Order: sequence, then C-alpha cells, then structure tokens
Amino acid sequence: MATLNIASKANQATTFPALLVAQYITGVDPNSSISVNFEEVDSLKVGDNATVELIIGSGTSIYGSEKVIDGLVEAYPFLQGKRMTLVKEWLGRTASLFSADFKSIDGPLLELDAHLTLRSHVVDYSLTVADLSVWGAIRGNKVAYAAVRKGAMLNVNRWFRFVEETNPWIASAVQTANAQAQAKKATKSSEGASYDIALPDTEKGVVTRFPPEPSGYLHIGHAKAALLNDYFAHEMYKGTLICRFDDTNPSKEKEEFQDAIVEDLALMGIRPDKTTYTSDYFDELYQYCVTMLEEGKAYADDTEKETMKHQRWNGLPSERRDASVEDNLAHFEEMKKGTEEGVRWCIRAKISVDNPNKAMRDPVIYRCNPQTHHRTGNKWKMYPIYDFCCPIVDSLEGVTHALRTIEYRDRNPQYAWMLDALKLRKVHIWDFARMNFIRTFLSKRKLAKLVDEGRVWGWDDPRFPTIRGIRRRGMTIEALREFILKQGPSRNIVNLDWTLFWATNKKYIDPVAPRHTAIDRMHAVTANVRGARVAPYTEDKFKHGKNPELGMKKVAFSTTIIIEQPDAMSLKEDEEITLMSWGNAIVRKISHSLNPLTHSTVTGLELELHLQGDFKATKQKITWLSTQGQELIPVELVDFDYLITKDIIEKDDEVDECLNDHTEFRTEALADGNVADLKENDIIQFERKGYFRVDRPFLHGKPAVLFNIPTGKATK
Repeated sequence: MATLNIASKANQATTFPALLVAQYITGVDPNSSISVNFEEVDSLKVGDNATVELIIGSGTSIYGSEKVIDGLVEAYPFLQGKRMTLVKEWLGRTASLFSADFKSIDGPLLELDAHLTLRSHVVDYSLTVADLSVWGAIRGNKVAYAAVRKGAMLNVNRWFRFVEETNPWIASAVQTANAQAQAKKATKSSEGASYDIALPDTEKGVVTRFPPEPSGYLHIGHAKAALLNDYFAHEMYKGTLICRFDDTNPSKEKEEFQDAIVEDLALMGIRPDKTTYTSDYFDELYQYCVTMLEEGKAYADDTEKETMKHQRWNGLPSERRDASVEDNLAHFEEMKKGTEEGVRWCIRAKISVDNPNKAMRDPVIYRCNPQTHHRTGNKWKMYPIYDFCCPIVDSLEGVTHALRTIEYRDRNPQYAWMLDALKLRKVHIWDFARMNFIRTFLSKRKLAKLVDEGRVWGWDDPRFPTIRGIRRRGMTIEALREFILKQGPSRNIVNLDWTLFWATNKKYIDPVAPRHTAIDRMHAVTANVRGARVAPYTEDKFKHGKNPELGMKKVAFSTTIIIEQPDAMSLKEDEEITLMSWGNAIVRKISHSLNPLTHSTVTGLELELHLQGDFKATKQKITWLSTQGQELIPVELVDFDYLITKDIIEKDDEVDECLNDHTEFRTEALADGNVADLKENDIIQFERKGYFRVDRPFLHGKPAVLFNIPTGKATK
C-alpha cells in the first residue's frame, strides 16, 4: 500500500506529474491503489522545498516530484520499459522545463513541439511515465496549459489531446487536482478574498473581456482587471476570455504598446481565448451611429469645448440639439471625410440635458481625428468614443459579464442606454474597486509625462508601477498573482501600502535565492587572519543553507580578508566574533586613523581564528571576503525611493508638484567570485544586505548592476 501526500498550497506544476502517475497506477491496476492526501501547507519538507511525498508500505519517505516518480517506477515494475534511460531523461527535464515564467516556458514548449513532430508519444510507441510527467507538468501550469489550449503549437496540442482522450482515467486525476485548487480557493477566501459575488445567468455560459487601450504599458491596476476577468472566465466558470484592444484614438496609440500588452499578459499567465480589436468593428460602429442619427437618438454638434462643458455641467441644451436628421447626417459625412468643416463637429447621443447623473447628459460618441491609425491607416478620419463602442462590441462579441473598475459606475446607465437604443443583446456588469497604492501615479497620462520628459528611464523603470517596472525591481509573477487575487472583486476602495505587496514577494524568493556576499568598496577594511592556511584555498558551500537543491558555490579562504567599516567600528579587542561561513575568530588588534580632523575610522584589524568556538555564543556575526584565491567581482548596488512625495494622490494633482527629486541610490561594492556567473533577472540575497535582482550581469570587466528588492519590512 502506497500513500502520496501533496502540499495543497503548492504550484500544481510541481505536484500534478506525481499525482498523474499515481492515478495511472490505480487506473491500470486496481490492486495497486495509491492513497492520495492533500496537506494544507506550502511544502511538506522545508529543507528541500518538496511539495510531494511518497510513502510505500511502512518504508522511508521520498520527497520531490521527480524522486517520487522514480520511486513509483521502481515499486511498480509494469511502468518500466525497454527505453527507461530516455524515459528517465524526460523525467529529469520536466521540472526545469515548465516553470511559471512565460519567458522560460516558450522555449521548452517549442522544443517539445519539435520533438513531437513525427511522434505520438514522448518516448517509444506507447504511453510511458515520460508522457504522464510532461503532460502533468503542462496541465498543472496555468501558463503552459493556456498556451497548449490555444493551439499555437500544433504537435504539442495534438499529443496533449491524444493522451487525454485515449486515457479516460486522466479525468479522475484532473478532478482530484481540481479538489486541490478548491482547497487553495477556500484558503484564499479565508484570507480575505471572496469570489462568491453571485454573477447572474452563469449557467448560460460566461464570457468576459479585458479591453486595454494601447496607449501605454500595463500597470498594476490593469493587472487586477486582467487577472479578475481571467479568473472568473477560466477558474470559476470554465468560460471564455477576450482581450480586445480599444484602439479608437490614433493620437495616443502605438503598435509598440499593443505588443507589450500581449507579452505582459502572457507573462502573468493570461492567455486569452480570443484577441480582437475595436478597429475591427469600425464599419459596424459607423452604421450604428448612422442609425441613431436617423432615429433622432443622436445629433451633430459644433459647440466650442468649454461652452459644451459648461452646458453639460449646468443642465443646459445645445443649440444644435434639435437639428434635422438631414443636417446631422450631412455633418457626419463631413466628419467622415475629415474636411476642415468636419473637424469642427462631433456626434452626441441624445439622452438627457439635465439628468442628475452627468454621464447621461448627451455624451459625445464620435470625434473627428484625421491622424493615421496604426491598424486602419487613413481609411477613417473620425473615431467612436469608448463609451459608445464598448457596449456595442461587448454585445456583438458575445460578452456575458463586463467586469470593470468602479469608476465606471456612473456610466453604467449610459452603457445600458446604448444597448437599448440600438436593440442589442444585454450584458451584465459587475464593478470592482481598482487598486490604489500610496505614493503612486496610476494615470497613464501622468506616467507618459514622466517618460516623455526623461524623469525616468522608460516604461520599465523599476520605480514605475507598470508590470515591467515591478518585474524589473524583482517582483515574481507568482507573488503578483497571489497578491492581486487576494484583493478579490470587492467594491471597497482602499489605498494599499507597497510593503504588503513586497512582503508577499519575499515569501516566494527567500527559499530559492542563492546566498552571496558583497562588501562596500569605499568602506572596506583589511583584516589579517592568524591561524589561516598560508596558501589560499576554496571550499564548496551550499548556495542556500536550507535549500541544497540550489547547488554549491566556491568560498575562498586566505590570511587576508576585507570586512565593512561599520562592522569594524563595532568590534572590541579580545572580543570573539563569528566570520560567517568560516567560523569564530578573536579580535587581537584594531588600528584606527590618527587624523584628528576627521572622524575616527578603523584602518586595519588582526584576527586570530578560533574555529572550535561556539557561534551561538557570539554577538557579532559579520560578512567578509577573501582578497586571495578568487577574483572579486565589482558590482553596483542600486536602491530606490518613491517617485512621489504624497501618500494620497488626488485626481487634480499635477506631476511636477509631487515629484521626489532624489530617488536613486548607488553603492559600489565587491562581491564573491561566484557572482560572475549570474545572469540577467537572477534573484539572489547578499548576506545582511537584502535581496537583489541582476539587471546587468558582470561582462567584459563592467560591474554587474543589481537592484535592491524591497521585503516589506519598512516603507521606502
């Protein structure tokens, strides 16, 4: 009798392969039934961050998905075949192939697609545990599964469906995995996020949409809207998600922004079932506007902008409100041609003059704009306003539930009026609160101003609230998704503190961030170490003391080391200290600067090794680097402050009035030789300094540049 224990809060990509193999054993041989238990934890074995455990009989536990599958293969001989070497090679590759990062997944999926070009199975001519392991890793990973389901990689899609359709017991495994997801959902609800909002008519099917305007990069506010629409469509109701680009303003929109939005959505694990464009419907929208003009439900207006604003605010009618249908259609045609006369006019819906809800006071639905559109070129000289085209295209595309932020609430009656006026299918609306953060602009206009004026490095500036900015600062996608989904679809508006955001991230990076050492270059103090070997040498040490799976690093030892000035200043002669990753030493001599005009500093130290000493008994545990036996790597450590000085940003606050002039802090340091091997985007911890993301690796002698990652301990 075997038992499989699974950490229910863990990523399914790491647990589903083992679950699938266990379910296969039970499905093929009922006499070999394996008991499956879910544990309400993140990890079953903290030391190696294992998420699955196998116990066969009363024997020793086996931890880790790959080792568990190996254990099952050994315990159940019918899983073994002639080409087990190749099978085990694929088992070993599964965990590394399908991580949760979009940029890491596309390559392996394409590799798998090429491998399956003339194959129905990963190895050999029949189902093996290689198929089960790879299939399970894909099915358990939201990003990989969405990519396969979309069908972009034909061979992978064919193989994936073939495995599922020819092995009916897989449905049982999926059902069991869904139980795991439900457990995670229940936990999420208990932590504050409730998704039980009783959306109406869900039994008829659910289609949601995320309609970004390609006028900038996605920021964290957009991320919430995208993730919630994805969650309701795919997680709660197994429906459809549409990404529709609201490309109706050629003055602001660029293909660059459009492409970036597609990539950022995929990076967050969001792969829409369909991608469309409002510009695809310009012909239909034009005809709907003509219909409204012909039926007297809209009119052309050339009232000057400020006058129109005054009239709408005070409930006064425009002089053009009762113009004839013929005149209105004639002006609309001039707008369509983009003539000098046409540019003066706009089209307004004829709803109300003095409705208490100002959004219902004859809103503009079409404007003239002769600029070239990035998709339709110069075909059109006028474009529909978002509030006109959004309800129409929602209805045409089959959207059943429009989930959008609460600032649109006043415009909900206008949305319904458009559908009624044009006799179109109704769409249910649910409002949720947008995410506001202290000291943060989420207005694309204000963010664009900072970019255009060179106040920041670009849309991916690590001080920016864009998805690219926070990723560049060191936020993981897993933490981003967890934080946003925990907020849920609540309508309560709150100003969130970034410390909560980064504290979530620390939970993900701490177990997997290799440990390194860096010493401030300008404040390094040399120490001579008595009792050390005369010749420099190195030893292999774990990169992470609690996670040996991260591998080993070289630590150099010699008679000469450097430590940082603040540490040196805190030492006393004859004090016993701990040199981290080495052992205890006794401070025998401290040399100070003799210049009375300057602040006293330590210029040198004499230490004597006392390796038999108890590190638990010392107060001072300091980092150090040997100056011999390794090449010290120059690094630049960069920390950041908020761009904005005000905690709460008001709608009318201008950018220049709230900017912090000093937000970037750089420190030159020397790091251990292992840092030379780091790659861009690697996340590490410098002992006693914090977590860092590699923005530029060490290359051609140029210092590596690393950005400090906040941990939520203090507001920066």
